[in-house]
Amino acid sequence: MKQTLAKQRWIRLIPIAFITYSLAYLDRANYGFGAAAGLAKDLHITPGISSLLGSLFFLGYFFFQIPGAHYAENKSAKVLIFWSLILWGILASLTGMISNVNFLFAIRFLLGVVESAVMPAMLVFLSHWFTKEERSRANTFLILGNPATVLWMSIVSGYLLHSFGWRWMFILEGVPAIIWAFIWWKLVNDEPKDAKWLSNGEKVSLQEALDKEQQGIKPVKNYREAFKNKTVVLLSLQYALWSIGVYGFVMWLPSIIKAAPNMDIVSTGWLSAVPYVLAVILMLTGSYFSDKMLRRSIFVWPFLLVGAVAFYCSYLLGTSNFWLSFVLLIIAGGAMYAPYGPFFAIIPELLPRNVAGGAMALINSMGALGSFVGSYLVGYLNGLTGGFGASYIFMSGSLLASAILTIWAASAGEKRKKSPAEQVNLKSKTV
Repeated sequence: MKQTLAKQRWIRLIPIAFITYSLAYLDRANYGFGAAAGLAKDLHITPGISSLLGSLFFLGYFFFQIPGAHYAENKSAKVLIFWSLILWGILASLTGMISNVNFLFAIRFLLGVVESAVMPAMLVFLSHWFTKEERSRANTFLILGNPATVLWMSIVSGYLLHSFGWRWMFILEGVPAIIWAFIWWKLVNDEPKDAKWLSNGEKVSLQEALDKEQQGIKPVKNYREAFKNKTVVLLSLQYALWSIGVYGFVMWLPSIIKAAPNMDIVSTGWLSAVPYVLAVILMLTGSYFSDKMLRRSIFVWPFLLVGAVAFYCSYLLGTSNFWLSFVLLIIAGGAMYAPYGPFFAIIPELLPRNVAGGAMALINSMGALGSFVGSYLVGYLNGLTGGFGASYIFMSGSLLASAILTIWAASAGEKRKKSPAEQVNLKSKTV
C-alpha cells in the first residue's frame, strides 16, 4: 500500500506543482527577451532604466513572502495560488499593451507582489504531502519549473518575437496562467484528509508518517523565535548571495549572447536554452542522492563553488573566445540551479511545521532582495563598463560567499539537532 500511495501522490501532484511554478516563472523571466527584442527601443528606455525595470519585480516579490506562507499554512495554499494565477496572468498580458514606461514600472512591481506568495505557498503545500525521504525530490520537481521554463521559453519566445513582436509575446504568454487557475482549483487539495482520490487508510498512513517527523523536531513557539535561529539567519544571507548569481545570469544571458558577432534573436533563444538542459540534469541527480543519503548541505555548497569558479574563468577569458566562454556559462548556470531541492529540504527538517513555512518565506524573501541586486547591478555594470567582465566577477564573488555560508549554516544546524546532553558531550570531547 505504501508504494501505491507514493506513486499516486507523485503522479497526481508533482505535474500540477511543476506546471504552476513553470507558468509563474514564464511571466517573470520573459522580460529579458522583450527588452532585447524592441521593448526598450519602442518605449525609449535607457539601459539603466531597463535594468531597474528588470529588477523591480523582485522588490515587489520581497514584501508578501511571509504573509503568503502564513496564509498557506494556516488557511489555504489552494485559494492563495488560485487568485495569484489569475492576477499574474492579467498583469503579464498587460505588459504587452502599455505604451508608457510609468505603467511598466507599476506592472513589474505588482507582478512581483502577486507572485511573492507562490514559492513559499508551494513549499508549504508539498510539505503537507511528501515525507522527509521524498522532500528534496518533490522540491526539485517544483523548482524544475524554473530552468525547464527558461529552456522552452527561450525557444518559444524567440519565435514569438520573430513572428509577432514583443507585445504579442507578453499577451500570449500571460493567458495560460489564467486558464490554469481553474484547472488548479479542480485538481488539488490542501491536505491529504480532503483528497477524495485517497482511501481512508491511505490518508491515515500518510498523516501518521508526517506527524512522526514532527515529533523529532525541537519545538519553536513563534516566528520571532524561528527568525532568530542562527541557521535561518545564515541561510537567508546565503540565499540572497546565491540569488545574485542566479538572477543576474537569467535576466542578462540573452543580452550577453546577442552581443556575440552575427547573432540573431532566434539563435539567441536557442543558445540561451542550453545552460538549463544541464541545470535539469544536475537538479534531478543532486536531489535523488540527497534524499537517498538524507544529506542536504553537501549537495548545495560544492555546486555553488563550481558556479563561482566557472564565472571567474569566463571572466579571465574575456571576449577572446566566445564559445569557450559560453561553455563556462553553461557550467555556471547548471551548477547554480542544481542545489535547489536539497536546500529547501533543510528548514522543514530543522523547524516544526508551525514556523517552517514562515522561515522558508523569510529565506525566499531575502533571495528576492538578492535577485533585485543581481538583476539590477549586473545590467548596470554591463552598461557602465561596456562589457560583461565586471558582472562575471560580481556573480563569482557572490556564489563563493554563498558556498562558505552554506558550510557555516550546516554546522549550526547540526548543533541544533543534537540534544543538550549530546552538545555537552561534544564540548567535553573538543576540550
